Amino acid sequence: MQELFLKVLSWRERNINEKHFILILSFLVGLFCALAAFVLKAIIEFVHEVVRESFTEGNLNYLYLATPIMGIFCASFYVRYFVKDDISHGVTKILYAISQRKARIKPHNMWSSIIASSLTIGFGGSVGAEAPIVLTGSAIGSNLGKAFRMNQKTLMLMVGCGAAGAIAGIFKAPITGVIFTLEVLMLDLTMASIVPLLISAATASVFTFFLSGESFMFEFTPDKFQLDRVPYYILLGIVCGFVSLYFTRGMNKLESFFASLNTPIKKLMVGGIMLSVLIFFLPPLYGEGYDTIGYLLDGKAEMVTQNSVFYGFKDNFYMLSLFLFLVIFFKIFASAATNGSGGTGGIFAPSLFMGCVSGYIMAYSINFMNIAKLPEKNFALAGMAGVMAGVMHAPLTGTFLIAEMTGGYGLFLSLMITSTIAYITILAFEPHSLYAMRLAKKGELLTHHTDKNVLTLLKTENVIEKDLQVIHPNMYLGEIIDIIAKSKRNIFPVLDKHHRLVGLLSLDEIRNIMFRPELYKRFKVSQLMVTPPGFVTLNDSMEKVMLVFEKTQAWNLPVLDEAGLYVGFVSKSKIFNSYRDILVTLSDE
Repeated sequence: MQELFLKVLSWRERNINEKHFILILSFLVGLFCALAAFVLKAIIEFVHEVVRESFTEGNLNYLYLATPIMGIFCASFYVRYFVKDDISHGVTKILYAISQRKARIKPHNMWSSIIASSLTIGFGGSVGAEAPIVLTGSAIGSNLGKAFRMNQKTLMLMVGCGAAGAIAGIFKAPITGVIFTLEVLMLDLTMASIVPLLISAATASVFTFFLSGESFMFEFTPDKFQLDRVPYYILLGIVCGFVSLYFTRGMNKLESFFASLNTPIKKLMVGGIMLSVLIFFLPPLYGEGYDTIGYLLDGKAEMVTQNSVFYGFKDNFYMLSLFLFLVIFFKIFASAATNGSGGTGGIFAPSLFMGCVSGYIMAYSINFMNIAKLPEKNFALAGMAGVMAGVMHAPLTGTFLIAEMTGGYGLFLSLMITSTIAYITILAFEPHSLYAMRLAKKGELLTHHTDKNVLTLLKTENVIEKDLQVIHPNMYLGEIIDIIAKSKRNIFPVLDKHHRLVGLLSLDEIRNIMFRPELYKRFKVSQLMVTPPGFVTLNDSMEKVMLVFEKTQAWNLPVLDEAGLYVGFVSKSKIFNSYRDILVTLSDE
């Protein structure tokens, strides 16, 4: 089999040039992404139906206390003992792979997230399937590129094609797939690179329509845009911005809390119990939440309260509003508990869910108080776009996704207003999306800033110079003259017997005495050396290294390891040369 594949590779290299072959790969990636999205949705729906067959409408269901824990336990067991790797936070893992792993994603990610997330969500885990399928699609692109020996630049493009195909496949939204890759994964691509993304997204959408029908995810006929509603869309944008801020900061703190639980059993017990209790009292928190979104868009808000203690008050404005507010407030607890206890899922669906409920509550409340007459469906959809735009820092993704998944292209202007205002609002408080927050803290995040991207790809250990001659503090001037004569550098690290850096000796500092033999036995290195202007460590990001250079105005800086021992030096000239090499690699030929 391997010999056959090698023959195929050889034939391809002789007969198909790389640019044309990239287009073929992008088509294959789109096809495989559509199949993966279809399989994931089919498994989730199958498990969902099996689990919910025993539920009865209107009454409390005590099965809500058991099924989510069962799903998380199965998913956690599978990941821990079969996958043996962390597959949570799918989009964050893609960003990390692009920034730190040369766009290489482990092969098991092509299928492991599908199984784990379908078990988690099918049994009621309060997360979305979109992040797992995006990781799956990106892994398909990365590994297909590796199999055909593509270079790093092409691998990065294939990862983007996989993400675009996955979004297009699961939402039937090809434009959103492309925009998501550019806006959320932050790939700075040229027009030549856009074509493969378009091919993957279009291919995935076409095959998804073929496999699952031509209907939109939420069928919707929007009302005509009215100018007098603009102030309310602006207000909704501000509301969505603060809901996004609550989502981002709340999820971050809750995830840190679950990370502090040091054993899987503790995580499963705490998270499983929290999730089950929340779903028992607030059933809309069960699963992805698309049923609730459907009810609100269909004007059946009273159906949201079924299986809860609020069901008897479904026609009461105050009780229904309180119920929906509690659903928004506790959604992040349910989502964090799902992932924190061992489940696998993303924040795509939770952000859409919270946005829909937020938009509906606002319009519902304004209508009840007779301030204006607003279409609740329109504002629910605009809220979905707004919260997604805020959480992901992606206003274009939020706008196009809602338009494409509903067919409500007449909503574009209202979606744009809400998404933009929400994004501006959260940007005043949080510079990074929830996806990017962890990587940004570590300096491992690629952005749309080219200089920062190149510095992120540069590693301190790759620019260390170790050819400097080492001297010791007890050496006399006469002893180091021979060392100076043989060295091509004008700086010499001074180390003690424990290999710790105690100072630097610069040729410029001793130039006036180095040719006076009468002083060779008079001065020791300890008398001539100076304190380093600063130092960096092996673990420092290149952005931090450049800040130290700027602060100290030095041209060379010593590098220390974690124990404080001397490793070598970094110089601005070496960094600039490496910077130029990477910039050329990332640029179009």
